[in-house]
Order: sequence, then C-alpha cells, then structure tokens
Amino acid sequence: MQNVKTTMAGNVWKILVSVGDTVIEGQEIAILESMKMEIPIESTVCGTVSKVVREEGDFVDEGDVLVELDD
Repeated sequence: MQNVKTTMAGNVWKILVSVGDTVIEGQEIAILESMKMEIPIESTVCGTVSKVVREEGDFVDEGDVLVELDD
C-alpha cells in the first residue's frame, strides 16, 4: 500500500478520485486551497485508490495522508 500525502497545509477544496479509480504517477488527485490559491496534489506512485482518507472541506497539514493506494 502507498499513501499520497499533502505537500503543504490548507483546506481540501476538491477530491478528484474515488475508491476503485486507477491513478498514474503525476496525476492530480486533489486540490488544496491555501492563501486563496488552488494547489494541485499529484500522486507520486501508480495504483488503485483503496481509501479516500480526507474529505472536501477538511483542513490538512503538510504530510497528512489524503488517499491510500494499492499496487
């Protein structure tokens, strides 16, 4: 299992994947809002979404897990 983590603190503005989706390295999986800017979060690995850990509207810190992926 691999985790996709946030790169900065902010609010989860939009989740772009669902459980069962296949993602590739570099694919945007979520968009954070921080300081009135939209920051895309990209997957660093390929896999299938097994769990969406955070929901839209949640506040996250740098390094928090957004999505869990199975190989």
